Amino acid sequence: MKRLLGKGCMVKMTDVAKAAGVSKSTVSRVLNGKDIVSEEVKASVYKAIQETGYRPNLLAQQLATQKSRMIGFVMTNTLYDGPYFSTLVYGAAACSEKYQHQLIFADGKHSADEEKQAIDCLVGMKCAGIIVYPGFLTTAELDEIITRSPVPIVVLNRQLDKHPGACVALPHYASAALMVAHLLDCGHQHIAFLSGNRHSPTNEMRLEAWRDGLSSRGIALGEEYIVQGNWTMESGYQSTCRLLESNIPFSAILAGNDDMALGAMKALQDSGYRIPEDCSVAGFDNARVSAFVSPGLTTVNIPLIPMVQQAVAYLLGIPQVSESSLAGELIIRHSVGAVVPESPLNQASPAAR
Repeated sequence: MKRLLGKGCMVKMTDVAKAAGVSKSTVSRVLNGKDIVSEEVKASVYKAIQETGYRPNLLAQQLATQKSRMIGFVMTNTLYDGPYFSTLVYGAAACSEKYQHQLIFADGKHSADEEKQAIDCLVGMKCAGIIVYPGFLTTAELDEIITRSPVPIVVLNRQLDKHPGACVALPHYASAALMVAHLLDCGHQHIAFLSGNRHSPTNEMRLEAWRDGLSSRGIALGEEYIVQGNWTMESGYQSTCRLLESNIPFSAILAGNDDMALGAMKALQDSGYRIPEDCSVAGFDNARVSAFVSPGLTTVNIPLIPMVQQAVAYLLGIPQVSESSLAGELIIRHSVGAVVPESPLNQASPAAR
């Protein structure tokens, strides 16, 4: 199959039909999601769309069918920055495009009321479905919104009581337990935890796994081993500096995400400590940069792309990916090593430093 038109020419639906060997009405049925078209014909039409460069007129389709081909995404703007959320957005956009839908954003801003307003805005635009990554809405409020919504809504990273099928949550506790067990198996007992934002469900699950993992080995560490950050590299750096000034013994730092772990690594190196000889460092999320720093960062791969793929599939009524694909995976690199008892950071006495 070859591209039908020369450069600069507008590709029409009839061109797609000719390339696919079907009628124009069949192409229209495929684009409008009609089930009466066989999978073989759909594949032929999608291939023709790709090879001809055809771009459907989404507005015209909406006027004709009274149904938008837009997927809404609500997220507070304080979460836009960083690799975790850029990966979420990329996954949602790529999956929406795969099913001939356009991804559109509404800013949840800084409160539960503003998140509700963002959802209402997308409902008013007749979106085919809405993805919500909540920052302020409670699970009870989300359940109520889903109950009254005229369009399907799926919630990311939360478990819902009344609508368990309308949420896609990652196993943050189980993933964190993998990392804590790895650090303990390497002989580390004095493991400091760099905490993300307070009241974050993700942070709470990772922190709980840290506490439970230590307790399971008979290790009890005080609250001084939990140092507050806010998910950023800067907070990881500053938190580690405070940890160094506290004079408590530690042989490893577990950061709530990779950004804070990278900040911790720089703070240690700036202070003259070696990683992992003097202190091991680990994180979460498997951000792309974690493989390119020196030493490479040991982390947990969090399946963000499968999570948003499952969310889009739910909204469009497409058979969903297996939940087993949402499990975390331990990624072992060189920032974690066996504990060195004589390391200056692992000594109880400040004089040892």
